[in-house]
Amino acid sequence: MVFFGRCRHKFILAFLVMLIISLVLVGNSQIILKMIYPLKYSEFVYKYAEKYDIDPFLVFAVIKAESGFDPGATSHKNAKGLMQITERTGKWAASKIKLKEFNVDKLYDIETNISIGCWYLNNLKKEFNGNIDLVIAAYNGGSGNVNKWLKDTNLSSSGEQLDRIPFKETDKYLKKVKRYCLMYKKLYGESY
Repeated sequence: MVFFGRCRHKFILAFLVMLIISLVLVGNSQIILKMIYPLKYSEFVYKYAEKYDIDPFLVFAVIKAESGFDPGATSHKNAKGLMQITERTGKWAASKIKLKEFNVDKLYDIETNISIGCWYLNNLKKEFNGNIDLVIAAYNGGSGNVNKWLKDTNLSSSGEQLDRIPFKETDKYLKKVKRYCLMYKKLYGESY
């Protein structure tokens, strides 16, 4: 009988501790969510999002999805920095925005990477007539692929919107970035 009394006491104690932790977490959920969805490098994000007419919350969402805010990140495809810019895209964008003395290592520079990433998002936004789903899909899967998919009636019934994305990675990426963007807007929308 004593054994069961101790177990019951430990169970009640553990339950109370979990209840208190849950109440604290719920009460501080905004703080915790803001730690999960930070506004790191906001001075550059806001500057270049405005310059290139891109929603800054989309930029934060892309950075979170691409590198988790690690400016030194390099992908298995050798994309670099916060927004995971490839060497080819970096060189092309740098020539278009007239970045002086650009070299591939500058893709690890926070401001350079965000500047090029925002310019590239704007370029895709123009290419896809402001359709943000297509912009996000093209950022991950390539604009050539997205244009090809739009012409395929098995993937796009309208030729203007994708009904299905054949690349599993791009489909997951689109959903993830949209989810992140929505969370950023919920957390910070009033302050922007």
